[in-house]
Amino acid sequence: MFALVVWFAVIAQYVLMLNNAAAPPTETTIRFFTFFTILTNTLVAVYFTVRSFSNAMMEKPGILTAVTVYITIVGLVYQVLLRQLWQPTGLQKIVDELLHSVNPILVIVYWMLYEKKRAVQYRQILTWLIYPLIYFVVIFIRGVVSGWYPYPFIDVASIGIGQTLLNAVMLLVFFALVAAVYIFTGKKLSR
Repeated sequence: MFALVVWFAVIAQYVLMLNNAAAPPTETTIRFFTFFTILTNTLVAVYFTVRSFSNAMMEKPGILTAVTVYITIVGLVYQVLLRQLWQPTGLQKIVDELLHSVNPILVIVYWMLYEKKRAVQYRQILTWLIYPLIYFVVIFIRGVVSGWYPYPFIDVASIGIGQTLLNAVMLLVFFALVAAVYIFTGKKLSR
C-alpha cells in the first residue's frame, strides 16, 4: 500500500510538471529528476515495491534507516525552507502534501515498527552520505551546464559558489545529524 501511495505521488507530479512546463518535454523530464524530493520519493517507492515482493533483500539493518533519513530530510527541508515559496492548489496541493508530508510520516512509522534498530551502526552514516553528496555534485554540474538549479539554496547563479558550497556542507552535516538521531533513538527504542 505504501508503494502505491508513493508511486502515485511521483507519477502524478511528473504529469503535472509536464502539463505546466515552460521547457520542452525532454528538459522538463531532466529537471523533474533533479529534484531531491522526486529522487528520494522514487527511492522510497522502489524500496517498498521490492520489500513487498522480497523481504530478504531489504531486511539488512540500516537500509530502511537510510531511506528514512533521506525522506525525513525531504520533509524537514520542505517544511522549513520551501513551503512558503509557493501555494499549490487542487491536485498539485494533494501531490505536494503526499511528497513532502504524508510519505515521510509513513516511512517514519514503518521504520519505527520494522527496522532492526539494535543492529544499525553509527559507522553506516558515512555510506549513507554518498547519495546526497553525489546529488550535490550532479546538481552543480547540471546547473553550470544548463543554468537551472532545482532549489534556491543551491542556486549558484543567485547566491554564488561560496554560499552554495556552504549550504551543501551544512546539509550534509544535517544529514549526518539526522542519521545519528535515528540510530540513537532506534537503540533506545529497541531496549
